[in-house]
Amino acid sequence: MRFLNPSHTPAYDLTYSDVFMVPRRSAITSRLSVDLTSTDGIGTTLPLVVANMTAVSGRRMAETVARRGGIAIIPQDIPTGVVAETITKVKASHIVFDTAVTVTSDTTVGGALALLAKRAHGLVVVVDRDRPIGVVSEFAAAGVDRFAQVHEVMTDDMLVVGPTASPEEIFDALSVRHEETALVVADGRLLGVMTRRGALRSTLYRPALDRDGQLMVGAAVGINGDVAGRAEALLAAGIDTLVVDTAHGHQDKMMQALKAVREVRDRLAEAGGSASRRVPIVAGNVVAAEGVDDLVEAGADVVKVGVGPGAMCTTRMMTGVGRPQFSAVLECAEAARAAGRSVWADGGVRYPRDVALALAAGAGSVMIGSWFAGTYESTGNLLHDHQGRMYKESYGMASARAVKLRTRDSSGFDRARAGLFEEGISSSRMYLDPERPSVEDLIDSIIAGVRSSCTYAGAADLEEFHRLAVVGVQSHSGYDEGRPLHASW
Repeated sequence: MRFLNPSHTPAYDLTYSDVFMVPRRSAITSRLSVDLTSTDGIGTTLPLVVANMTAVSGRRMAETVARRGGIAIIPQDIPTGVVAETITKVKASHIVFDTAVTVTSDTTVGGALALLAKRAHGLVVVVDRDRPIGVVSEFAAAGVDRFAQVHEVMTDDMLVVGPTASPEEIFDALSVRHEETALVVADGRLLGVMTRRGALRSTLYRPALDRDGQLMVGAAVGINGDVAGRAEALLAAGIDTLVVDTAHGHQDKMMQALKAVREVRDRLAEAGGSASRRVPIVAGNVVAAEGVDDLVEAGADVVKVGVGPGAMCTTRMMTGVGRPQFSAVLECAEAARAAGRSVWADGGVRYPRDVALALAAGAGSVMIGSWFAGTYESTGNLLHDHQGRMYKESYGMASARAVKLRTRDSSGFDRARAGLFEEGISSSRMYLDPERPSVEDLIDSIIAGVRSSCTYAGAADLEEFHRLAVVGVQSHSGYDEGRPLHASW
């Protein structure tokens, strides 16, 4: 990447909003021909990572994002045994068909409706020993007593397809019937579901798969407690990426934890067996080249970059510490490349343009948290405000709420004392976009923007994109000029 006018580049650091990209002559004929495989060495087919935030990343998010080519990181606050169960379930999920929401025939209508928001396909399947016997939609349950049982309102008029049906065949069958969702059944048992949009997406994206052909998923460890023990348990469970995570990654305790994790990883890899893969280790967060150099020396394969740009983070306002994200990514990516490593740009992305700019600056992948909190697939319960708008609660990982979860095993006094200090929002409403309520909808928007950015730069892949991108610096009014108007002025 180079600046449009290097001699006029300001002496101050830049955020994503401070810069723009200049189009270049391009031989790329279609955005679909751009290869968006991440350059970070993790193995994902998209450069997207779901942040290890308790309010965002769980099993539903992990499997959905992996089907489209990204990877989700399960938070460090989740007990190790629960994380292991999550890994097992993600690995058992179908790599093409979405996981169905299932109930039995004696489930109440209210119970079934409460599960609808867990997935974007809007259908609950009634099963008898894994065999589908009917379906229930929100429309079918409208006006029905919530204590009625689903067998009273379900319909057995279902479109059932076999596991060998192609996405195009499923799409055409749904279109003929004017329906949105098909049940995929193998030997009489429910394998999954596929919507019309899902059929289209399965031809546009490639899932992120491990060496056994299963969906990829990552998990985080902190720098306190039995770091090596948790890392060993996660590796034994089949994790694909280990993230050693703390707000201030450039500290001695991080170096010690990172070395311990690396030693466990290397020992298991040499011993062979189920945990014999040399799983990539990600560590952070830092914002300067010196931090990158030290983390790489301590054993990091990827360095996480960003202090304070996240929507739930108050670090900069509380402490004055941090750095504008574009400049942080640019400097850290250069240092990582010099060492044969990569970086994740963590935080500060609010639009597809921000993701593109982070990749242009040299990031191998971009980590997203709060933007994905307001989706069906995030971990929180779906709530409604007084106007009926859907939202989910989100909170920062250094907030008092997160600290309370992280110190659950401490004494009441110690937990109360730790809760006095926080650098994050403890409760925020993340509204679901009525037009894009699913994380897959957001991925569509992000990837469309990034693909187009690559074609404007004349880049066929992300390595070329970083090499060819030309970036300029703009004023606030220049940024504002590029914002669309949803109503006339």
